Parts: sequence; structure tokens; C-alpha cells
Amino acid sequence: MGEAGGSGPAVLVEGLTKSFGSVRALRGIDLAVARGRVLGLLGPNGSGKTTTVRILTTLLEPDGGRATVEGLDVVRHAVAVRRIIGLANQQAAVDETLTGRENLELAGRLYHLGRREARRRAAELLERLELAEAANRPAKTYSGGMRRRLDLGASLVAHPRVLFLDEPTTGLDPRSRADIWEIIRDLVADGTTLLLTTQYLEEADNLADEIAVIDHGQVIASGTPDQLKDRIGWDVVEFRVTQREQLDLAIEAVRPLATARAEVDPRSGAVTVPVGSAGSDALVDAVRRLDGAGVEISDLALHRPSLDNVFLALTGHAAQDEAPAPKRGRGRKTYAASTKEA
Repeated sequence: MGEAGGSGPAVLVEGLTKSFGSVRALRGIDLAVARGRVLGLLGPNGSGKTTTVRILTTLLEPDGGRATVEGLDVVRHAVAVRRIIGLANQQAAVDETLTGRENLELAGRLYHLGRREARRRAAELLERLELAEAANRPAKTYSGGMRRRLDLGASLVAHPRVLFLDEPTTGLDPRSRADIWEIIRDLVADGTTLLLTTQYLEEADNLADEIAVIDHGQVIASGTPDQLKDRIGWDVVEFRVTQREQLDLAIEAVRPLATARAEVDPRSGAVTVPVGSAGSDALVDAVRRLDGAGVEISDLALHRPSLDNVFLALTGHAAQDEAPAPKRGRGRKTYAASTKEA
């Protein structure tokens, strides 16, 4: 049997494959997470993120390839792997009839902690997760953010060396999301290794040391957030159209400036235009063109690309789309932004 620890990565994935019938969920994924670091696994629904996490946490067996956690093979040494990891799934797995304290004490007992140690650890986590005042209330009375913190607490009861968080903030309001982010930062500061899956590019940008972009069961790009932004090599002009009915007119006005597809949010009127290395010249030109077309705008700015821009450039669709083709009529749209593409 392998030994946990060593000098290699905390998590290592080599050529991982998995199919469900005719659906190829994973097509040869390679990943590595250094100890005490955060890897953000970024991709849309159906890209293979959750399947990867389920294999790494011994809930699924791969069809091919190899994966280890702290040097332990996740198939051959599954029981040992479970002793050193924590997992918080997309849906908070709490017993709503139990109190917050009882949920954490139960988790401790399931991890084979003694009764006294389970009580001590539950009290410690309730305090750390700012749930102490609600500790004796049934979990069914908790808000969504409180349930998520409680579920995270259950995954931390046994002091895991490696923590897997599968879209931990999905459905949470901005304040609750910020609370979870702060908890994650504290865990990493304490030395926990973390693999985080998310659809929220801002989340990956804020939390991850390294990012792997996964789409259709394959890793299509990896690196630090800054490396991925530098990879696409262009600046972005962003503005907001005051009158939504002028969106199409605005796109036509700035089309000659764009070096890649422009991204539009019809709900907010925000337009993001990649402009290559033109920089401030493109900003001035955009103002001139929009004014000439009679388009009223606000919030005009020039900045580096965001991870949203990176993902769109790499995949041709937004991170929260279900399919490669952008959806019509709702959410963000992409427009062919050069004369050649039009």
C-alpha cells in the first residue's frame, strides 16, 4: 500500500477517462495540485468537473488513467484516501431535522472521532464558521448561506489534508459567497490543499493559485489567472449602453475595432470589446464611433481581459452556458466582431 505524503503533488491526475454509456465525460484529463495550494477547475455544466471530483473522492471509479491523493491511489487505496480528504458537494448535505451542533457531532462520529472529541470539534467549527449562535437550532431554519457553511464544517471535522469543494457557492447571495471565500482563504493559510470547481470566473480569480479550464471532458488550458489572461494577448474596452434598444447599433459602431468576438449582456446593456494592443487609442476611437452613431453610453473603461473573456476566447461560449453555442434571447450573447467573421 502507498504512503500518504511525500514530495510530489497533493493531487495528481494522469490520463483520466470516464464514460457513461455513449457519453464520454472525461477524455484523458491531466491535473496536479501542489500541497497547500488551490487549483480552480473551471468549466460549464457538463464539462466533467463533478465527474473528476467524484473519482478523486472515491465515489466513482475511472475507466482509464490514474489518480492519487497524497500519494495514495484513489482506486486501490480508497479507504485510506477517505481518511485524509474532505468533500463538500454542490448541494449542502445536512440533516434538516438535526441542529447545527448535532450535524457536526454526527459527522465527527462518522469519521470515528470519540464522543468527547466530536463535541469539541463541533464547538470549534461552529465558532469558526460563525454559526455558534444558531448551533442549537434545527438546520431547516438556516438560510442557504448558513447551510453551506454547516456543510463545509462537516467536511472539515476530521482535519482533512486535502479538501474538495464542488461549486461551493452556487445559488448563494453575494454576501454569503464572500463569507465562504473568507473561510476558504483561512483554510489555505492553515496549509490545506484545495481543489475547487466553479462556474464563477470571479471566484476562480479570487481564490485559485492555478486554474485548469475544462470543456467537453478535456483540459483545454491551464496556468495562473494572470498567465491565462496574458495568453489571449489583448485589452478590453467595456461600456454600458444607456438605452437597450441601441445595443445592435452600438455593436455595429465598434465592430471595426474588435479583434475577437464582442460579448453583450442584454439585461444590463454591458458591452465588452476585445481591442488587441490598441489600448487607449481604441478607447478614444470607440467614443468617437459611438458618438457618431448616436449611441448613449456610460461606464466606459479600458482594462485587461477578465477570466470571462479568457473562457469565451478559449471555448467560444460563456462559462455558465450548457452548450458551446450561445443561447438566444437570454443571458449573454456573443457577436462576430470583425468584418471577416460577420
